[in-house]
Amino acid sequence: MNDFPIDHVAIAVPSLDDIVPVYERLSGGEGSPVEELPSQGVNVTFVGALEFLEPRGADTTVGRFLQRRGPGLHHIAYRVEDIGSELERLKAQGFPLIDEKPRRGAGGHLVAFLHPSGTGGVLVELVQR
Repeated sequence: MNDFPIDHVAIAVPSLDDIVPVYERLSGGEGSPVEELPSQGVNVTFVGALEFLEPRGADTTVGRFLQRRGPGLHHIAYRVEDIGSELERLKAQGFPLIDEKPRRGAGGHLVAFLHPSGTGGVLVELVQR
């Protein structure tokens, strides 16, 4: 990969109401307003560079993740300038893509995910702000 800065680290949790106050106290920061993303099956909020993902149902991607693995690291997101060209470059290098084309994510930013099978078992997100 190019020298992409980390945009955020996402943590899957069963309840935003339970975990956000913990990280607000820990960091001294304040959580962002909760954003509902029905198309992705999550509600999200940020405390600094930590994104907390709460499933909107047990049958969602994050809901199934929590059932299999429990709360914890969900993905690492890198900030990119041109997500389309980065997806093309990474695909040409053999990285398996979950998203062939970017989609809208939290904050209305363009996002795309790389499959963990090509990144050492870690889900990687690209974010174009």
